[in-house]
Amino acid sequence: MMNLILWILRIGVFLALAVFASKNAQSVILHYYLDKSIELPLSVVVLSSFALGVVMTLLLAWRPRSKK
Repeated sequence: MMNLILWILRIGVFLALAVFASKNAQSVILHYYLDKSIELPLSVVVLSSFALGVVMTLLLAWRPRSKK
């Protein structure tokens, strides 16, 4: 039963992200140093920033546990 609930939750998150991506398809230009730039859809920029934040939070919050 718990496995079914987890799959329903995963499908819901996937559908929410798909709707978000379809509604934010406008292109944005990211400018880097030395006159380098890249053009990406807004949804890619936002979701990449979110994913990077999650990864950084998990890496900084992870601590090896000592055995006592």
